Amino acid sequence: MENVDNLEISKFEALASRWWDPESEFKPLHDINPLRVNYISQKINLAEKQVLDIGCGGGILAEAMAHHGAKVTAIDKAEASLSVAKLHLLESKLDISYIDSTAEEFAADKPEQFDVVTCLEMLEHVPDPASVVAACQRMVKPGGLVFFSTINRNPKSYLFAIVGAEYILNLLPRGTHDYAKLIKPSELAAWARDSDLELQDQIGMGYNLFTKRYFLQQNLDVNYLACYQKPTA
Repeated sequence: MENVDNLEISKFEALASRWWDPESEFKPLHDINPLRVNYISQKINLAEKQVLDIGCGGGILAEAMAHHGAKVTAIDKAEASLSVAKLHLLESKLDISYIDSTAEEFAADKPEQFDVVTCLEMLEHVPDPASVVAACQRMVKPGGLVFFSTINRNPKSYLFAIVGAEYILNLLPRGTHDYAKLIKPSELAAWARDSDLELQDQIGMGYNLFTKRYFLQQNLDVNYLACYQKPTA
């Protein structure tokens, strides 16, 4: 059985045509994308690296990493989003391979093929996030890096990421996130340890209401990024 929540897929399918509109429902992704890519590129030089982007959506992150010289493969299960991503390549002229697949399916065919695996803003949208973490470990080369980003689960994150972002500030469509599916850093760390991934770094992401800008911070209470490495032996 595929590790896919069809309701979650349908949410993103309905919005697919607006992926590349920086003022659409995807504005937060456009706004945080430079922070995400800079964080990744500070950990590893992406030039000529084989990179896999899991849950790529319309290709916002995939294209940014390709602009850094990465050889990007990107997977998703939302067909409409993949179609938008492929269409945008006609404009960007980048060389990215978009494939309709789950992480688990792809891992069966591509063991230890990638220098970098990214899985950003995706784990909280699948029924079994631990299974995705394990698949990431299988696909990254020994010594390679795996990047996750998701949302913590606590009263503050409920207030900021759901009530604030979805119902007050309207930064995201209502219902984008299910509080029960949010993931504590300790839970992600446990799944990673079970899959033989070692934590290298983690950092939080904040939002300034006055400047309307996102920034990285040490506080992991709401949004956070984590970098893991697969041991070489």
